[in-house]
Order: sequence, then C-alpha cells, then structure tokens
Amino acid sequence: MENKLINILINIGLTDKEAKVYLAALSLGPGKVKEIAQSAGVKRTTAYSILEALKAKGLIRVELAGWKTFYTAEGPDKLESLVEQMRHQVKDNLPEFSALYNLHSSGAFISYYEGLEAVKNVYEKLLRDIRPHEDYLVIGDADQWLNQDPGFFLNFAKKRAKLDINIRILMQDTPIAREHQKLEKIFNEQVKIMPPEYKLTTNMVIIPHRVVINQLTPPLLAMVIENDNIVQMNRELFEMIWKSVS
Repeated sequence: MENKLINILINIGLTDKEAKVYLAALSLGPGKVKEIAQSAGVKRTTAYSILEALKAKGLIRVELAGWKTFYTAEGPDKLESLVEQMRHQVKDNLPEFSALYNLHSSGAFISYYEGLEAVKNVYEKLLRDIRPHEDYLVIGDADQWLNQDPGFFLNFAKKRAKLDINIRILMQDTPIAREHQKLEKIFNEQVKIMPPEYKLTTNMVIIPHRVVINQLTPPLLAMVIENDNIVQMNRELFEMIWKSVS
C-alpha cells in the first residue's frame, strides 16, 4: 500500500524522499523533525530541507507549542489542489510549448549521430518509418557503405528489399557496384552507375520528410535533416542526376 501511495505522489511531482516524509507526517500527526525523519527512514538533517520543500508546496504546515516546533501534514485534499495547480501551469504555458513544437514541425530539425552503432540505428529507423509505395532514394559508394559493417548492411539491404517501397540507387562506379547492379531485381531496386570521375565519401538517403547523410570515412557519423524544403531540394537534385545517367 505504501509503495503505491509513494508512486502516486512521485507521479504528481514529489521526489521519493518528499513522498516518504509527507506520508510519515500524514500518519504521525503533529510531530517533531526527529520523529518524522525516523518514520520516513531519512536522516534528520535531510528531513529539515525536505519539510521546507513540502511546506513551500503547501503540503506541510508548522505549528508552535510553547518552545517546541511541530510539523503537520495538510490533508490529502491538498494533493488534489496541487494537481490542479500543475494542470493550470501547463495550460497557461501551452503557447510556449506550442512554439517549440511548431519550430520542429516547420522544419528546423537537424541531428547528429557519431559512431557505427549510432549510424546503424539511423538506418534501422529509416526502415521503421518509411511507408508502402514511398520513395527510398540513395546516392553513394556501395563499397564504403558496406565496409562500415558488411554483415549488418547486407542484412539491411535484404530487409529493405522485402518492403513495398520504390528503391532507386545511384552508385559510384566500382566493381562491387556493377556486380550489385546485376542483382537489382533480387534486392527490389533500380540501380544506375554514375560516371567514373565522380568520387563520393558520403552516402545520402532521401525518404519523404527526411534526408540522411552518412559520412563513410572516419569518424563514422550520420546527419539527419527533417525539413520539407531541404528534402524536396535533394529529391529534385536526385531526379536531375538520375535522368542524366544512362
């Protein structure tokens, strides 16, 4: 029962120790700091600061009896007032929360991921987020892309092939790329090889609402851009290159 009540108090904004001290004071009635601390299982010196924090939240009041100071818990109905106060704070500050949300949804969202494991997570998220019939567009060097982790990225390509999406890849001209082009039907892809004079050190993936730029040379990293205008620009550039390559 006590653990349940402690969890409820934590959920409405109290710390673990504040919850224990409040429950101790509630069950003891008017009590001295030493008594409340012992009942709550906290140090006496710690109990002083916790009681002051609870007093500031309106959950504890101080009573004087002669030269002695007693701390008394406010009734449980005060908890409802605390929750209501929190609700009003959220409501009153919704415009500021909305402003932050709108900043994200309007497009200024760029994130960086460093290290192989972080990069792999970025690719896994692409497969989770893309929807059937959407475009999955790639410009990159297949050799370096696979070499980041051959087992993982080959398996990634196989999992991607099972999705009902439109995969088109512009690959740097290498022997591996030309061998891979022969398997494009197996991997559910359309592959074009770019002219040999182009050398790439990054791999770019474009899906609706997201561009991923994966640096293929150490240090391995990925930059994820979620901006509709930037996505659209890169889609247009991809289409221009795609149409120019035979």
